[in-house]
Amino acid sequence: MLFGGRKKKGVENPQTELYGHCLQLYTQPPLENISLVEFEQFAVDRMKLLKTVENLGVTHIKTSEDYSKKLHAEISSLNFPHRTEAVASEYEKRRKDHISHFILRLAYCQTEDLRRWFIQQEMDLFRHRFNDLSPKSKSDFLHRNSLQYETISVEEKKSLMEKLINSSYAFSGCTVEEQDFYKVPFQDALDLVRMRKVFVKDGFAYVPHQDIVTIVLNDYRTRLSKALALTARSLPVVQSDERLQPLLSHLSHAYVGQDYSIQKNIGKISLEQIDSLSTKSFPPCMRQLHKALRDSHHLRHGGRMQYGLFLKGIGLTLDQALQFWRAEFLRGKVDADKFDKAYAYSIRHMFGKEGKRTDYTPYSCMKVILSNPPSQGDHHGCPFRHSDPELLKQKLQSYKISSGGINQILELVKGMHYQLACQKYFELTHSIDDAGFSLNHPNQYFSESQKLLTGGKEVKRELDSPRRPHAAAGSENSKAPPETPSSSNRVPQEVMDDLDSFFQEE
Repeated sequence: MLFGGRKKKGVENPQTELYGHCLQLYTQPPLENISLVEFEQFAVDRMKLLKTVENLGVTHIKTSEDYSKKLHAEISSLNFPHRTEAVASEYEKRRKDHISHFILRLAYCQTEDLRRWFIQQEMDLFRHRFNDLSPKSKSDFLHRNSLQYETISVEEKKSLMEKLINSSYAFSGCTVEEQDFYKVPFQDALDLVRMRKVFVKDGFAYVPHQDIVTIVLNDYRTRLSKALALTARSLPVVQSDERLQPLLSHLSHAYVGQDYSIQKNIGKISLEQIDSLSTKSFPPCMRQLHKALRDSHHLRHGGRMQYGLFLKGIGLTLDQALQFWRAEFLRGKVDADKFDKAYAYSIRHMFGKEGKRTDYTPYSCMKVILSNPPSQGDHHGCPFRHSDPELLKQKLQSYKISSGGINQILELVKGMHYQLACQKYFELTHSIDDAGFSLNHPNQYFSESQKLLTGGKEVKRELDSPRRPHAAAGSENSKAPPETPSSSNRVPQEVMDDLDSFFQEE
């Protein structure tokens, strides 16, 4: 099947067969050259699509009309293929679908958790797209991928009519006559056999056309799982390419939403508001850090990084940040001289006033979840990802979450939907049924909370009370950092390592 403008006269286009159908099992890797810009854009778009798949899969029934409608809209808006006709405009979409899948294989093959998440979302996406095909397109897909299960004859169908009706849900004699049935080896249809949805005879399962997706999905899962294992083995070779290594390192936890290093609310938060805001508008990860800081008057470097950048993102100025951290640390075991030597520089560095003068970005949810897991004595990380379930339950009880709400959150945690668990916490603590947004960033949580609590008005700054003793020392007058665009998935790793080095003092 030909696509306009992609074949020279007399020369066979090698992609013609590969992109002849809108759906594929991704058995052949792409061989063409693409730019790094296109490489990153394809990967980011597919990440957005898979994230939508995850969110809809938890909030909707996967076979519902609303689920299909919303997922179809996202597929179309991101320019992934959804039409079965082989028209010229579909070629680039199918090419993007093919290449982006293999790019994310490289990013998500690195750990078992990443592989499991990737497989689940790709399976759900495949199921939706396969079910959306016409019967003819489904048969064409099976044929192209050598999944040519035998269709039983009309005579055999009539002889097994009663058994097919009894074993197939919601089938009548009329629908059985109209429906194709495939004769599938028993071992290929174990899921359907387990659910007693098919008739079994002589080692074969008689699968109705509408349920053949289950067989195809099992095949796809097996192929994809093996492919990810093989990709993981080859990853060191790919990572040796200095152009790809930074991109692949950040893709698995890249954030593509609003850039919270650009502080629209700079200077509109007072230090006296932080305690109140921590219980009303901080996500659990930041609420946990704030309490640990108030209790022990100290945070280890992982906590200081995560919490310090969050506070910067909600509007604290450099002067306020120096005052806040200094006052708290002086209540602990740190004296004024040690704070000025060991900590003040790192805070100024965070605001882009020292070192390479980079305007550092607050951590996204994915970065909190996937990088630098907390060890004993640490308080950073994501409570939903890094807490023991029983301790998490106790913490949620202390936050006055209802038992029913806690069970909903723990179910999401059990399914490894950590951001959705946090979003459910948001809905429960703000007494709403639907947050109306997809949570991807702690500062987004704060912003959305303030919109609800203030009726959409900007955060109103209360006057700071007189500074506590020693607060002025080590601080400096500073203007808001320049609004230079940055993105968390574009900050070079060596720059982040440079910032980390200033927080190693425990």
